[in-house]
Amino acid sequence: MKVTQEKLPKSQIGLEIEIPSETTQSVYEKVVQNLSRSVNIPGFRKGKVPRQILLQRLGTQRIKEAALEDLVQNSLKEAIKQETIEALGNYKLISSFEELVTKFQPGEPLIFSASVDVPPEVHLGDYSQLSVKAEETQPEPDAVDKLLQERQVQQATLIPVESRPAQMGDVAVIDYQGSLLVEGGEPKEISGGKATDFQIELEEGRFIADIIEGIVGMNPGETKEVAVKFPEDYPREDLADESATFTITLKELKEKELPELDDDFAQEISEMETMAELRESLTQQFAQTAEQETTASKHDALVAALLEQAKIDLPETMIEREVQTILTQTALQMESYGMDVKKLFTPEMLPQMQERSRPDAIKRLQQSLALTELAKRESLTVEPETIETKVKELMQQLAGQDVDLKRVREFVESDSIKEKALQWLEEHATIELVPKGSLTPTEGENTPEGATSEVVPQGSLASEATEEETQAENSGDEG
Repeated sequence: MKVTQEKLPKSQIGLEIEIPSETTQSVYEKVVQNLSRSVNIPGFRKGKVPRQILLQRLGTQRIKEAALEDLVQNSLKEAIKQETIEALGNYKLISSFEELVTKFQPGEPLIFSASVDVPPEVHLGDYSQLSVKAEETQPEPDAVDKLLQERQVQQATLIPVESRPAQMGDVAVIDYQGSLLVEGGEPKEISGGKATDFQIELEEGRFIADIIEGIVGMNPGETKEVAVKFPEDYPREDLADESATFTITLKELKEKELPELDDDFAQEISEMETMAELRESLTQQFAQTAEQETTASKHDALVAALLEQAKIDLPETMIEREVQTILTQTALQMESYGMDVKKLFTPEMLPQMQERSRPDAIKRLQQSLALTELAKRESLTVEPETIETKVKELMQQLAGQDVDLKRVREFVESDSIKEKALQWLEEHATIELVPKGSLTPTEGENTPEGATSEVVPQGSLASEATEEETQAENSGDEG
């Protein structure tokens, strides 16, 4: 069989395949024999239909189509094997099937064209002396003190208060009911704007600001009308930029009695025996986190610079597989959160999700291929002992799950070699460290002025704990 190769865009190989005359004849005859054994024609037993009758009843067109399908599929597979082509998939017939049927004559050579996706060629350019800027993260000087103070507040004991009005920092138990002010009409009760025995911390960002300010100064047993103006960008559209009145009754008032920051406190919130040990551990954690963020910033900058000059023409097969990997990872993560994946991954939503995932899939593939190619060119390797250690650690983390050890090892090997490539880039590049936030907007920088994270869900006006409190709690547990 004669095969001619041609490079095509998007990492495809075009193949012009010439099928010998003896092959076209033998395949055609085989199709005729198979049809004669399987087709039902009135008046004839299976396998006993005369050839001429079979051709008349089925028609030569149908038989030629069946023979041509076998010829194209088998010849394409044979050509890939014969030419030692590392085919990924996405087999396409370039020639018109209808035209091939017209030209096809058993016993005569047949030429057709097809294409197949192959691994892309990676052109890195000059990567030996990259120059980049990266952000350097420094631990905040008072980070440990702030975290301990936050944990101190979380561990506080609530003491009833009756001798003074409410003040910031207290915990109040209230009944409330909210009504929207309708111009020229009666106030309209807010859906989800009513609660009984609701406990609220009088802290900024914990609730609607006007209500917090209204409670401050109230005495237990007092009822008060508080005017509230919802901001224009309030998350609930039915309340955005609306005016309302809340009737609030302060039923109980409590103040926080903070525990001492001593060894007992350290043992309460961590595995450390003394406060000194806890402080030292937290200091190390903050330093390690800062170092990891700095390293990640350097690696991101280096990979971005590497890809700027690299040329990688990705085949569609690889992109589609990576998109599927991303969606699978998303589904598994959602399931771990207890979410119903079937409600999101619907036949209507799936094409949109696939399209949204394409840019991320392309970026991930380019990064992986570029780093792998760099490691190959620089003959970077990872010791087998290191691989086995990482495999064992990962298998321990995945204990109880149905995992393929071979795939785990492949993942570890691939990840380790890319890590080696990043280290090589870091050693050979010029990296200028700049303060954190110099190159990227800080969190909240693009938030519109006056925006709030307060949400008024149906049935409650409560807001969630702040991100900083959540991080503080997690850090304290790690300590």
